[in-house]
Amino acid sequence: MPIRPELKALYPLNWPQLSQRVRFERAKGYCERCGRPHGKTITVVPGGRWLDPERHNWRNARGREVDPPDLLDLILARQTRVILAAAHLDHDPRHNRQRNLRALCQRCHLIHDRTYHIAQRRLTFRARLALGDLFEGPYRMGPPQVRFIKSVRIGA
Repeated sequence: MPIRPELKALYPLNWPQLSQRVRFERAKGYCERCGRPHGKTITVVPGGRWLDPERHNWRNARGREVDPPDLLDLILARQTRVILAAAHLDHDPRHNRQRNLRALCQRCHLIHDRTYHIAQRRLTFRARLALGDLFEGPYRMGPPQVRFIKSVRIGA
C-alpha cells in the first residue's frame, strides 16, 4: 500500500528495507494471518475462502484447510492477485519493532485496519456536512431535491 503523503514523515528513512525484511525474509512471501502467497493470482469465493495454488486445496480466511465450496459459491468466484504489505499492529508508523510489524495481504490488512477506516469515514462525512452547511446552507439528508425547469420555446 502506498504511504499517504501526510504520513510519510512518520516513517523511518529505512522503511523500504524494514518492509522488505518483514514480508520476504521473515514471512517468506506469505501472509502471516491467512497464508496467501505474494504475487500469485488466486481464486476467491465470498466469505474469504480461497484456492491455494501450491497445494491445490481450499483454505478459509485464517489459512486452515476446508472443504471445497459448493457450486453456488463457485459461480461467484473471482480471481485476485495477492500483494503483501507490512502492517503496524498498533497502527502507529513510528513503532517499527519486528514484533509490531506483520506481513499481511490486502484482505487481512483491510480487516486489521477496519476500525481506523470506519473512524476516518465518519470524519470525512462530518467534514462534508460542515462544508455543505458553510457554503450551501443547511445540509438536507435524504434523496436530492429534484427541480423541474419549465422549458421555453424560442422563436415561436
